[in-house]
Amino acid sequence: FNQEFLVKMMERLDWSAFVAAAKTLKKDDLPGTKEEVDTSSEDQMKLIHHCLMELNVVTGNLVCTETGRKFPIQAGIPNMLLVQDEL
Repeated sequence: FNQEFLVKMMERLDWSAFVAAAKTLKKDDLPGTKEEVDTSSEDQMKLIHHCLMELNVVTGNLVCTETGRKFPIQAGIPNMLLVQDEL
């Protein structure tokens, strides 16, 4: 894992969305805010790396936070096509 890369990525993350997504995958031990992250803690940085780079959703849904629309995921591939009445 590359700690410098993770620190740069964390600057761009919507942390609350990241933590919420991780919780849906049963990863409840992430810090609640970016400010709580100890970038000098190798264990904490490895956990963030694992959640950000190694977790994959095989079957499920992506849910739009603005509209609530669900996009199905099958075999790890999200179908984000809109049906005709949504255009």
